[in-house]
Amino acid sequence: MAQEIIKHIHRVNALRDLANQLGVMPIIHQLQHWQCERLLVTHDDLAQQKRYQKAMAFFVDELYGPKDFSQRDADLVRVIPKLAKVLPDKAMNAMDDALSLNALSFDLDMAMAQYLQSQFPGEPINRDNYALAYRNVGRIEDRKHQIDIISHLGDQLADVIKIRGIGMLISLSRRPAKLAGLLALHEFLERGFDAFKAIGDVQSFIDPVLVREKAIMQLLLSDDLTLPEDNPLPVV
Repeated sequence: MAQEIIKHIHRVNALRDLANQLGVMPIIHQLQHWQCERLLVTHDDLAQQKRYQKAMAFFVDELYGPKDFSQRDADLVRVIPKLAKVLPDKAMNAMDDALSLNALSFDLDMAMAQYLQSQFPGEPINRDNYALAYRNVGRIEDRKHQIDIISHLGDQLADVIKIRGIGMLISLSRRPAKLAGLLALHEFLERGFDAFKAIGDVQSFIDPVLVREKAIMQLLLSDDLTLPEDNPLPVV
């Protein structure tokens, strides 16, 4: 498991390097920002509920947004073999899902950014050119896998928050993590645990998200879709 997590990190680092070489990193950041705003609009009913606010923020800020994850990822590469010895398997599986999701999402974002750069140079991202880029890139199996990872991550997080003493373990490890220069990684773990602990029933949050995201994906990639009339994306 530790080696798989490291592979995800190396993959996304290689993609970032390539994106910088291609000059599409600014567009990727714009795209990620737009996607985060879109997610908040699509799932506004969840985002407005206090019990789900931390979980929504965690997904948007820590898994899907334009935030710089380089320090967290560097921390992980340094200590993941040691973490594998002390963290429960379910926690490691959740971390594997999170990093796998991050790598796949970046890969898809980069492909869309390249299309947007070539077809709409200098234009702001909106629901219409986003939909065109999404359809042009296609990769339906990767899109399905992206949603499957979120589903599996939800299952793993639901199990992690039930592990006896895991919250105490994370809390007590904060000072040693800071002293070891691993504060970015610790804060990622702490925010993730706190966010989903606050929910209680993780599936009550994950299931509506999955249903809506699957519906949007299917509509955007449908052969019957006519743009811009049938665009299923909200106005952001």
